[in-house]
Amino acid sequence: MSLRPLSPHEARVLGTLMEKARTVPDSYPLTLNAVVGGCNQKSSREPLMQMTDSEAQEALDGLKALTLVFESSGGRTTRYEHNTERVLAVPGAAAVLLGLLMLRGPQTAGELRIHSERWHRFADISSVEAFLDELAERSDAKGGPLVLRLARAPGAREARWAHLLGGPVDLSQEPDAAAVADGPVAAPTGLAARVTALEAALEDMRARLEALEHS
Repeated sequence: MSLRPLSPHEARVLGTLMEKARTVPDSYPLTLNAVVGGCNQKSSREPLMQMTDSEAQEALDGLKALTLVFESSGGRTTRYEHNTERVLAVPGAAAVLLGLLMLRGPQTAGELRIHSERWHRFADISSVEAFLDELAERSDAKGGPLVLRLARAPGAREARWAHLLGGPVDLSQEPDAAAVADGPVAAPTGLAARVTALEAALEDMRARLEALEHS
């Protein structure tokens, strides 16, 4: 299915719903307040946002028009859930990668595997790359590619990937060779994984408190 490009707010809202569906299922589907909190959280987001309730509602309405999101009936408060896999006709593991790219921006296959730990456990980096290749080689009949493999910057060991749900990637914003060469050294994989786990645990606690407040 071919969709219009998503706005940055729509991509953030959709990615947030996809994340919370897998990481805090007890508090999913999400209320508007929970959607805003998830979009604006300080961890696991790039770039950081300060989305208002009205901006989040506008994004939800836009996603509903594309059938990527729908409202859940019942209860005292309107709740929202995503419909990504069905609309885009992609398997759950591939949708995980799209969600991570919408929330965190361009990442390498190795980073995606680390960041996906609480969403879906990929066997190895090769399996991540296989799903990325499928998304990148998606036929026009199915709506065209959903991700793009960016050119590997000088000094970088891995190429990064970006999603295309927001339209063509602005390559002028990519770091140049000097920035890569002079940039900070990436954290060791083990440390990155522990930091990610701590961030995820904190967000889990926040989501559960949110669910208790609105129960």
